[in-house]
Amino acid sequence: MEITRLAEMIKECNNIVFFGGAGVSTESGVKDYRSKDGLYNAVKDYGVSPEVILSHSFFFQNPEVFYDFYRKYFIIEAEPNNAHKALVKLEEMGKLKTVITQNIDGLHQRAGSKNVIELHGNASEFNCYACGKTEDASKVIEIIKSGGVPKCRHCKGLMKPKVVLYEEPLYDGVTENAVKNIANADMLVVGGTSLAVYPAASFVRYFRGKYIVIINKTETEYDNNADLVIRESIGKVFGKVMKEL
Repeated sequence: MEITRLAEMIKECNNIVFFGGAGVSTESGVKDYRSKDGLYNAVKDYGVSPEVILSHSFFFQNPEVFYDFYRKYFIIEAEPNNAHKALVKLEEMGKLKTVITQNIDGLHQRAGSKNVIELHGNASEFNCYACGKTEDASKVIEIIKSGGVPKCRHCKGLMKPKVVLYEEPLYDGVTENAVKNIANADMLVVGGTSLAVYPAASFVRYFRGKYIVIINKTETEYDNNADLVIRESIGKVFGKVMKEL
C-alpha cells in the first residue's frame, strides 16, 4: 500500500527533489555513525568521538590521526546501490530535478545523477589549505592508504579533503542552492537521514510543495509533517517503487 501510494505521488509530480543522508549509502558498504562497525568505533580506537576527529581544529593539530581515521572509514571501495540507480532513472524520466546529499562518497554521480548538490563536499577531492592548489586525487589517496599525510607538491602545505568539517561553514552558495531547489519542488523525498545534522536538516522547512515523503528506518522530527512515512531501507523501497512506474 505504501509503495503504491509513493508511486502515485511520483506519477503526479514533475519537480521532485531528493534529500538524502547516510542511510542511502550504507547499503553500498559505506559506514554510518551509529551502526556496530560505524564511525563511533573511533571512541574505542582513538579515545575521542568522530565529531572531534572530523573537526577543523583537530585536523590541523593531529593530521596523522585524522588521516589514519580517514583511511579506515572514507577510503573504501563502494558501488552505487538500488537507491542511487533508481534516482538516476527518475531523473531520466524527467521526474527528479535535484539530488541534495549530506554524503561525501560521490556515489550519486558515479551512478549517473547529473544534478547533485553535495552539502558537505566530496571525500575524494583534495586541495592545499595553504596555496589552494588541487592535486591528483588518486595520488593523494595512495599516500593516505600508505599511512602518510599528503602534502602539497607546490608549497609543501597540508592537503585537505574538500569536505565540510565540524567547526566549518558550508561552502559558499550551497545553502542558497539547496533551499531554492527545495522551495520550488512540488514533491520532496527525504531518505536515509534522521534529519539531526544542522544546518542541513533545517532546509526541509522551506518546502512548500504538494507532497513530502520520509523514507527512514527510524523516526525523524519531521514525521508528523509528512504525507507519507515509510520505515524501511531506502534501497528496498526504491527497488519496489520503480517496478510500479
